[in-house]
Amino acid sequence: MTNQIKIAVIGVGRWGVHLLRNFLAHPQVDVVAVVDRHPERLAAIKQQFNLDDNVVLTTQWEDLKKVPELTGVAIATPATTHYTLIKDALQQGYHVLAEKPLTLDPAECRELCYLAEQHNLILMVDHTYLFHPAVERGKTVVQAGKLGDLRYGYATRTHLGPVRQDVDALWDLAIHDIAIFNAWLGQIPVKVQATGTVWLQGEGSREWGVGNGEMTHSPSQGLADLVWVTLTYPDGFQAYIHLCWLNPDKQRRLGIVGSLGSLIFDEMSQSSPLILLHGEFEQQGNQFIPVNQRQEVLELELGEPLGRVCSCFVVSVLNNTPSEISSGWVGTQLVEILAALTLSLQQGGQPVLIDKRSQL
Repeated sequence: MTNQIKIAVIGVGRWGVHLLRNFLAHPQVDVVAVVDRHPERLAAIKQQFNLDDNVVLTTQWEDLKKVPELTGVAIATPATTHYTLIKDALQQGYHVLAEKPLTLDPAECRELCYLAEQHNLILMVDHTYLFHPAVERGKTVVQAGKLGDLRYGYATRTHLGPVRQDVDALWDLAIHDIAIFNAWLGQIPVKVQATGTVWLQGEGSREWGVGNGEMTHSPSQGLADLVWVTLTYPDGFQAYIHLCWLNPDKQRRLGIVGSLGSLIFDEMSQSSPLILLHGEFEQQGNQFIPVNQRQEVLELELGEPLGRVCSCFVVSVLNNTPSEISSGWVGTQLVEILAALTLSLQQGGQPVLIDKRSQL
């Protein structure tokens, strides 16, 4: 069995260039082609990475069919293009690493997962946070029971732009926190709710999910700048997420509260991104007295999360074993949750049950 694979990177924009950088540095990867519809980007990355003249640089996806012995492709193009590109790649016999979300449609996601299985190919989604050392360590803390009985979870993901024109704040931001909650809890939500507000890209300020519970806003009327999400898990645990791209208070913070303390992942804290806050109540008569309060900064392994994603893809391809962390089915689960949240958003915040077909 060979221990070297040949990869093409499709799309070298803001994120694709980092995929290219990591694959170029990987000892078991030979980057043989780069595709981008902007010739100036191809020229820029050729100079930036001093690419060998043997590396095919092209604006046409179809040119990859001429590249001999191509093993796999890494796709970092707009989500609206994913379905067509991934389907074609799988039908050509290529393993696929796709930027999140897998597609914008759960049915398309399932079709691609089945297609990969049919052709005995790896389909993996780049959910980078699932490979973050803080998320990996946090999962062990939660599942070891160090928080006691779990109470609830919360997350905030806010910033001042960039404002997307293709998807709303829900599709832009929520997938990260949902993925982390799912990983830490080892569960998939069974019910979701979402409400939101449009200020920038609609006719005036409109709210989704207020009033009499009927649909008060349709996607054609604007893209929500602010979204509030509630996830309900099988055991009754609930997580609340605040998403906004209209807030200069930039936050990337997620926590789970238990009877013995809280676990906080604060990405904006460079010195201590993962903290375990110990503390509980001791009842004295009708009084509740805080006890055992202390802060524990959790040590993390070193390593760039995206580098771990690329290495996982390489190992999966070489061993022909799907990633347990971020397979196509994991990506499908997340898209299904987002689709259900979108439906709730459109229906005035009404609870929506999750289709369990992708909960494998």
